[in-house]
Amino acid sequence: MDPVRNPYAPGAGTPPPELAGRADVINAATVCLQRIAQGKPTQSLIMVGLRGVGKTVLLNKIKTIASEENFETAFIEAHEGKSLPELLVPSLRSLLFKLSTLESAKDKARKGIRILKSFLGGLKVTFNDIEIGLSMDPETGTADSGDLEADLPELIIAVGEAAKAAGKPIALLLDELQYLSETEFSALIMSIHRINQESLPLVLVGAGLPQILGLAGNSKSYAERLFRYPEIGALDKTDAVAAIVHPARQEGVDIEEDALDKILNLTERYPYFLQQWAYESWNVAEQPKITLDAVDRATALAIKELDQSFFKVRFDRCTPSEKRYMRALAEFGHGKHRSGDIAEKLGVKTTSVAPTRSALIRKGMIYSPSHGDTAFTVPLFDQYMRRVMPTL
Repeated sequence: MDPVRNPYAPGAGTPPPELAGRADVINAATVCLQRIAQGKPTQSLIMVGLRGVGKTVLLNKIKTIASEENFETAFIEAHEGKSLPELLVPSLRSLLFKLSTLESAKDKARKGIRILKSFLGGLKVTFNDIEIGLSMDPETGTADSGDLEADLPELIIAVGEAAKAAGKPIALLLDELQYLSETEFSALIMSIHRINQESLPLVLVGAGLPQILGLAGNSKSYAERLFRYPEIGALDKTDAVAAIVHPARQEGVDIEEDALDKILNLTERYPYFLQQWAYESWNVAEQPKITLDAVDRATALAIKELDQSFFKVRFDRCTPSEKRYMRALAEFGHGKHRSGDIAEKLGVKTTSVAPTRSALIRKGMIYSPSHGDTAFTVPLFDQYMRRVMPTL
C-alpha cells in the first residue's frame, strides 16, 4: 500500500496516531495541573516504565496540556555526562527572563536571576555559550553554599515565587530521571517538598526507568508522599487493538483478525513495537487490507529495523564484559532472574560481576525489580541478545 498514507509512527518519542490506553495518566496529569493553577496542593507525577512504552510521548502530551492551561513549561532530558545543574540552568534562566518581562513579576524574577548566578557561583558551574544574568550581581548568601541539596531548593523557590507573582504556573518536565545521581535526585525531591510547603505554582512531571523507584526511596523517605508513580507498561488487549485498528480504518484499510493477533503476540503489546510491526505490515500489504501473510513478511523487516536502530544503539554503548553479562541474562529468557544464576551461567562469583551489573544499571540497560533480581529495561531485548550473540 501507499507508504505516504501509512498512519503508523515508530520512533523515539514520536506520537502515535492513536494514543491508546493512557487516558488515566493523562487525566491524572490534567487534574494535577489544574489544581496547581488554582493554588491547591497536589502530588507531582513521575511516570515509570521500560523503554518503548511511550513515556516521552506522554510527557510531550502533558506539556501540550500544560500550555493550554496557561503554564510556562520547560522540557528537559537527563543523560549521561551532564549534571542536574547543567540540565536545569538554561531552562530556569529562560523562564526567569520571560517572567521578568511581566510588570507584576519583574522584581521577583530579577531576584531569581541573581539567585541563579549565586547558585552557579557556589557550585562553580559555568556556561560558555550563555550569559546568565547580564550585568546583575549575584544574590550573595542565597543558594551559594556549594551544597546542591541546600542550594537547589532555594533556587526553585525563587522561580516559584516569580511564577506566583506573574500568575503563570510552571511545569518542569524531566525525562530519563534514572540518570540522576542519588544526591541530585534528593535535591530535586527537597525542592519540590519546599515548593509544596510554600504553596507555590510549580509542578514536576517526570519519567524514568523502573530503577527510579529505588532511587526515590533511597533519597528521601517522604518521596513516596510527594509524588504519584503511575506505571506505564504494555497495553491491554483492547487498547492494543485500538492502537492498530483505528488508524488503519481512518485510511479505509482493514486488518484481518489473525493478522492482528499475530502482531499482538509478536510485540507483546508494547507500544513502540506495535507501531513498528504495523508500519512494516502496511508497507508490504498488496491490497487495502493487512493480512496474515503481510504480517509474516513484515516481521523480518520489523526485526531488522529494530536490530539496526532501537536495539543496536543501546548494545553499542556497552563494553565487551557488559555485553557478555547481558548475553548470560538473555539465556534465561523474558522476565526477572536471580543475579546469582546469571553469575553462575558466566562461571564466576556474584561479587566479581557486581561492578558490571552496577554499570549496566547506571546505563539504563538493566534494573533490579526486587533485591537480588535482574531484568532488561528494554522489552524483547533477550531475543535481540541471542540474535546478535548466538553463543555465550
